[in-house]
Amino acid sequence: MDAVFCGIVILQVFTSVLSFQDGAPGSACADMMPRHTGVRPQTNPAPYTIHQSNTTLQTGKPITVVIEGPDYTGVLLEARSGSDSKAIGTWQTPPNNTKFLACSGNKQGAITHANSNIKNNSTVYTWIPPAAAENIFFIATVAQQRTVFWVQVRSSTSSGGGTSLDVNNTAERIVTPVLILPVVLLANVQFLLA
Repeated sequence: MDAVFCGIVILQVFTSVLSFQDGAPGSACADMMPRHTGVRPQTNPAPYTIHQSNTTLQTGKPITVVIEGPDYTGVLLEARSGSDSKAIGTWQTPPNNTKFLACSGNKQGAITHANSNIKNNSTVYTWIPPAAAENIFFIATVAQQRTVFWVQVRSSTSSGGGTSLDVNNTAERIVTPVLILPVVLLANVQFLLA
């Protein structure tokens, strides 16, 4: 009986070491899969949503990102474009209890947990889009605990390409030609009648 108990304790210590309490490994960048030995991701819908401060991208203009839902202890957060699995853009100073993770050759390409302390709806991440960024989405693996995690939780897609939509200027560009056309036609009709 003592041998069984001792074996269970050793196994528990061994699996705790393998759960990467100090952050996701770089090998998880592409597939977002934690390397928790003997544990599978949840198959039910994630209780988390990723919200961004802006869905129109401007080169160099920061976007804040929040993972909303229950408290969590582990995270791997990246920005991606289209169907590419490479992390893009640059994350700014990581919030408390998180750190940078080098992904896709970028030292600030992802954010991961630095410890197993609680992160929550007040944990705000800041990301800077690269030049000519289009069809960007945020993707995360979120762990409530070592054995309960969801892989590839996605945000909505942001569009961009360096400028934001200015409703007034867009309206002026559409309305001005429409108003000029009748004036030109009226002038031509008066010229023909004279």
